[in-house]
Amino acid sequence: MTRTCYTLEDVGGALSWSSLASFIKYLDGTSALARDLGKATGWETTAKTNEILANIFDLLQVINANLVNMASGGKKKLKVKPYPRPGRDDNNTRKIGKGALPVDELHEWIRERQTNG
Repeated sequence: MTRTCYTLEDVGGALSWSSLASFIKYLDGTSALARDLGKATGWETTAKTNEILANIFDLLQVINANLVNMASGGKKKLKVKPYPRPGRDDNNTRKIGKGALPVDELHEWIRERQTNG
C-alpha cells in the first residue's frame, strides 16, 4: 500500500474499509498480492507481448513465403527465417556438443563411470 501512502494501521481511520477493498480489487499484475490472489496472469509483462509479436511476425513470414512461392510457379524461392528469440542461436535452435559420439567411445565412457562411481 506504499502507492497510496497508507498502511494497514490506517484502515478504519484515515483509510476506510471500502477504500481498502477497492484498492485490492483493482491491483495490477505487478503486485505481490495480486499474484497471490491469482489475478496476475502474466499478460501485463512486456516479455509476453514480445513473444506474441515474434509469433505474429513468424506467421506473417510464412504467409508471405507461401504467397511468393505460389506465384513463382512451383519453384521454392523464399525461405522463412524465424524472428530471433533470446537464448537461441542464429538457427533458432539450441546446440549441445559437436556431434554424435561413436558407440565404442560411449561404451568406454559408461564403463569408466561405473568403475569410478
